[in-house]
Order: sequence, then C-alpha cells, then structure tokens
Amino acid sequence: MMFKRVIVWFRNDLRVHDHAPLFNAAQKAEEVIPVYCFDPRSFSKVELALEKTGNHRAKFLLEAVDNLRKNLRDRGADLLLFLGKPEEILVDFAAKIQADAIFFSEEVTSEEKKVESKLEQQSWKLGIKTSSYWQSTLFHILDLPFPLSQTPEVFTQFRKECEKFGKIQKTLPCPTKIPFPNETFDTIELPNLSTFGLKEPLKSTRAVLEFIGGETEGLDRLQAYFWDSDRLKVYKETRNGLLGSDYSSKFSPWLALGCLSPRFIYEEVKRYEQERTKNQSTYWLIFELIWRDYFRFIAKKHGNKIFKVQGIKNNEDNWIRNESLFWKWAHGETGIPFIDANMRELNETGFMSNRGRQNVASFLVNDLNLDWRWGAMYFESMLIDYDVCSNWGNWMYVAGVGNDPRENRYFNILRQAQNYDKKGDYIRHWIPELAAIPGFDIHQPFELSTANLKTFGISLGSTYPHPMVKFKAWV
Repeated sequence: MMFKRVIVWFRNDLRVHDHAPLFNAAQKAEEVIPVYCFDPRSFSKVELALEKTGNHRAKFLLEAVDNLRKNLRDRGADLLLFLGKPEEILVDFAAKIQADAIFFSEEVTSEEKKVESKLEQQSWKLGIKTSSYWQSTLFHILDLPFPLSQTPEVFTQFRKECEKFGKIQKTLPCPTKIPFPNETFDTIELPNLSTFGLKEPLKSTRAVLEFIGGETEGLDRLQAYFWDSDRLKVYKETRNGLLGSDYSSKFSPWLALGCLSPRFIYEEVKRYEQERTKNQSTYWLIFELIWRDYFRFIAKKHGNKIFKVQGIKNNEDNWIRNESLFWKWAHGETGIPFIDANMRELNETGFMSNRGRQNVASFLVNDLNLDWRWGAMYFESMLIDYDVCSNWGNWMYVAGVGNDPRENRYFNILRQAQNYDKKGDYIRHWIPELAAIPGFDIHQPFELSTANLKTFGISLGSTYPHPMVKFKAWV
C-alpha cells in the first residue's frame, strides 16, 4: 500500500541505520515526516524524590536527538520536535497535516505500551493508520524458536535454544534520500536541560570515556573498539575491568537509546571474525547481546511483575525501607571503599562498570537488606545506559526474585576487590582522600589502627566514613 504522507515517530530508536519504520516509510510513502516527542512524564519525580531521568541521561538523550536530526537532514529530511504526551500531540499533529499513517517502533514495558495503545486508538478514530515494528532485539520476536509465553525462565536454556534454532535477520539499508515535504511546521526548538528542571552536569576528568549521545558517536565507538584499537579479540579477558576506555565495548548507552542496532553490532562481529580473528571474545560479545534480548523477552512475558517487590518469583521478603541508609549508599558514603568508589563514578559520570553494578547492588540488597526497587530506581535516574528491561531484570536477579536458579546472588565485597582491584588503583582514582594507603589496605581502612591511619592523613568519621556494616564473611 502506498501512502501520501507518513509520520515516523522516533522513540528509543534514535538512528537511521537498520530502522524498520523509517525504511518502510521511505519505501511506501510519497512524503516522510520524522518526529520526536519529549514526554514530560519521563522527566517527573518518582519515589525518594528522584528524577526519573537524571541530568547525565537527559544530556545524552538531547545529544542523541540532535544527532538524529543532523543525520536526517543529511538525507533531505528533518526531525520535528514536540513537547507533550505523544498519544495526544502526535495524533493531533497527524490530523492537522492530513497524514495517512504513523509508523513507530514497538516497546516492551507497560508505560510505553499504554502510550502506544492510546495513540493507536485515537488514530483509528480519525482514520489514521498505525504500523508498529519490533526492532529492539537481536532476535526478532517472530523468529524466536518458542512462543513468547513459553520463553525459558533460565538464561542458559534461552541462549541455547536461540543459538540453535533462532534466526537473526539482516540489517535494513539506510535510506540515502528521504522524501520530506517542502513546507514549514509548527514545532519546538531542541530543549535544553533547564526545560526539564535539570542542571548541566559537571564534566568529569576521571570518566572512563567521554560519552556523547547519538548514532554518529555510537558508530565511531564501534569503529574505535573493533577496528582501530582491535580490542574485540580480548573482550572476554578484559570485560570485568574498572579503569580505562577499552576494558569493555561500552556500547550500552548507544544501545539503550537505539543509536546502535544490535543486529548491526552482530554483523560487525561476524565481519571481524572473517577479517581479523574468531575466538571466545568475539563469541562473548554476541553472548552479551543475547543476555540483553533475554531480559527484554522476559519483561514482555511477565509484564509489571518485574516492578513488583516480589518480582517474577513471587518471593516475599522483609526488605528494609530506611532512607538514611539508602542515601549513604547512593552518595558513596558507606565507608566501604569498593562500594563508595563505584557509586562516586556513577554520580559523577552516569556510568559504572558491570562488575561495579553487581557489587553495589549486592551490597544494597544483601548487606543492607534495603528494598531492591530503590536501587533500581536510582540506577534509572542516574545511568546514561538505562534500559528498563536490563535494569529491572538485573536487580531482580541480584535480589533473588528474578529467574536465577540460584536463590542468592551474594558478592563478598572484599573478595571482589581482591580479584578485580588488588592494588587499589580504582579506589585511588575515585577516593583520593585514601590514596596514601598502600596496596590492598586501601580497601579496608577500617582494619588499620588509628595511629596508622593518622600517618596517611586519615581520620575515620572525619576524612572518610566509618563502615556502615562489616561482616565476618568478608574476611
């Protein structure tokens, strides 16, 4: 079917490569009108007075939208910007400009699905067609080797079935020319952070990487990590690092906003295997993309259970809701250097290593016994790579209310520090007030005598906090 005028509604798919709604609109419509709508509900306050979208993530989003607009302009189109509820704004706009249809990417979780449903209902009433496309995963939902309702609960089974029987579709070509109408539309300028009541984050000199939002930056990062520095071949060995730009791919911020397509990454891994080398590291990057798929399909299968305190396992527990303890954790003031360093990195940069996330989550859940959902909300606010399915799925996992066959995901903090930061370099990087303590002792200043600490210019309770908790299990 040919359309005269189609709106392409961009959401968490801020790219022009491998983009099903854009590709199909360019094939089927005489005129294509790309739009993006800033939804004020995404910038509201949630529990604990947390910003639903904090300033680091908001800044990354604004950069990504700006870059998408540039990439669309390079192809003869533009990106029209709106502020308001998409299910109202876009339907009104479609009616006003006499659009035949709205094409968009399908999302997974309830807030986004409600918006889709309302938009479809209102569009139908006005005779405007809608077409949604599934494109956020490596394996298309229709290519899974099982019905969604029978998605395996355990990751290993999910992975093995997908690897053996699943199909990965080829990426779609990027339109070289997008037919955009020659007229002026009543839209807004690109907002700034103050539009949403947010402050510009201070630029960190200690960040592992300068993360800039947008498809162009995401593609540049892939080029740098795979091809320029040739780091993919050692990914499996280095992925649990803590310092430096290249211990892991760090594609996650661009994947979260759809600036990078998982299928494009997959195809580049396969090209790397043909042109450079094929080993456990190249497989492991695909393995991590399958983990991402797994959390998305589990979220779609279980719906709002992933946001409930009992999780998808329906496990009730006596979680504590102590705000004083929570904010010490959140601000990196626990007195446990390995926890504090990771939380300081998150707060200053909007990013934290995978190893760090597992440890701070375990500490909040298992050592402090705080409501795991508070941790998930804090990550939602702070992380530039926040992905609703991966975030809440991982927090359930650590809290023992997800689908890990093991009941308890406990991380021995000092043993983890011994394994991943034996010399204490990560602590010195993020907690300079402890930098004078030599070797591994920097991880446990609470074990040093007052006199010894004094020689390093440290006074617990003054220059650095006393530990909130200390467990025999850590020894």
